[in-house]
Amino acid sequence: MASNYIYKICFIATLIYFLATINNNSSFLPQANAAGGNCGNAPAASLVPCLGAAKNAKAKVPPMCCGKVGALLKTSPKCLCAAILSPAAKNAGANPAIAVTIPKRCNIKNRPIGKKCGRYIVP
Repeated sequence: MASNYIYKICFIATLIYFLATINNNSSFLPQANAAGGNCGNAPAASLVPCLGAAKNAKAKVPPMCCGKVGALLKTSPKCLCAAILSPAAKNAGANPAIAVTIPKRCNIKNRPIGKKCGRYIVP
């Protein structure tokens, strides 16, 4: 059990490091660029506190996650889909169908209700 936890921590740390070192103009994240224009890698990396909530619909969304999602929606609302659909989120185990529910679970008032993120719709 402890080794699984350590593995997850190492994976997340490696993911953050990897995303921080990629050039923002890289086309490494084609889904992110297609879904949200030129969002780069920052959205996926900034939503790491949301990973647990993006895997489990019954998990409580951490306040830090809600703050990050709210800030992203204020500054770059198109980048929410880019982060949800990114290969980095998929590789980390996030479920896009659950991840799109996070703004509602955070009670964010200015969430893009009805917006399509790929084949998923923001509730």
